[in-house]
Amino acid sequence: MAKRNEVSEEGQVQDLRPRPVRLTSDMSLPKLSAVEIGSYIVALFAMWAVLHLKLLGALLAGMLVFQLVHTIAPLIERRMSSQRARWASVVLVATVIVGALTGITIGIIEHFESDVPSVQKVLDQMMQFIDQARGRIPEAIAAYLPVDTDQMKAKAAALMQAHASTLQQGGKSAARIFGHVVIGMIIGAIIAVGAQRHSQRLPLAKAFVTRVARFADAFRRIVFAQVKISAINATFTGIYLLLILPVVHAPLPLSKTLVVFTFVVGLLPVIGNLISNTVIVAIALTVSLPAAVMSLAFLILIHKLEYFLNARIVGGQIEARAWELLVAMLIMEAAFGIPGVIAAPVFYAYIKRELIYLRLV
Repeated sequence: MAKRNEVSEEGQVQDLRPRPVRLTSDMSLPKLSAVEIGSYIVALFAMWAVLHLKLLGALLAGMLVFQLVHTIAPLIERRMSSQRARWASVVLVATVIVGALTGITIGIIEHFESDVPSVQKVLDQMMQFIDQARGRIPEAIAAYLPVDTDQMKAKAAALMQAHASTLQQGGKSAARIFGHVVIGMIIGAIIAVGAQRHSQRLPLAKAFVTRVARFADAFRRIVFAQVKISAINATFTGIYLLLILPVVHAPLPLSKTLVVFTFVVGLLPVIGNLISNTVIVAIALTVSLPAAVMSLAFLILIHKLEYFLNARIVGGQIEARAWELLVAMLIMEAAFGIPGVIAAPVFYAYIKRELIYLRLV
């Protein structure tokens, strides 16, 4: 294979960019060996297996730690050897992750402990909205609506009791996913520390390293671009919820929590913004109809801004348009559910990058 296709395990961008190639007059494709064709087949099978075996959390967590270590290590190598720099990077990443999780957990507990009256206020406002809507909907539907907050709590408790087994299974699934994420992070750290630079490899190993390096590059492009978009989206949402809305109307309950929620779900391309918008408008309805309309108009504006950001940041990184990502997410959701939606941008970015290298698109 040509020298331009030799990629180190670090996943550096400059090692992955193909040089301009002149196509022949008959538009002939590059000749691939049996080993390279086999590596492509294994890569596609591996992506399917990750979703089928529900190992997406482990994969993404491992890739994230791997990328963080190889991003931080070059900054530390100026003062120590390469191997020690990687170990220092792993320790730094682990400390930051553990500290962030601890801080977030303590912050959430303290926030909800101090905002318990606000939760009760939300229930009261929801009852006011239900009472107003009761006279505008058919009696057959109004009969199912609660008459006070106590009945609302009772119905919620009965619903939880009726679906106790489902909730228990959901708790087990969440614990399993968390375990997969932790193990994936450990594996990513081990690979990042043990990766050898410029080592000589046999053809099959070389082909597999190339596939993995290009997948890592696609992951880096998507994730870091989406973090930028989510941060911008959360910033504008915070300005609206914490500054504009309290001045022109009235503050929403749990506004700070909504800003954090917007950033977290915003890490999901396109669909994350829709989820956060729905939650914010629903809570705004508990305050007043004007607040809901104002929130909807503002969030639509932010949503349009995200389309431009997606086209410029994410689309520019992987040379894809917004509709391509939407189609990929739709197909992956139909095939694998929510994990498919999360994996679609990264998998599509990797597949398209390989097609570009093969001069098929």
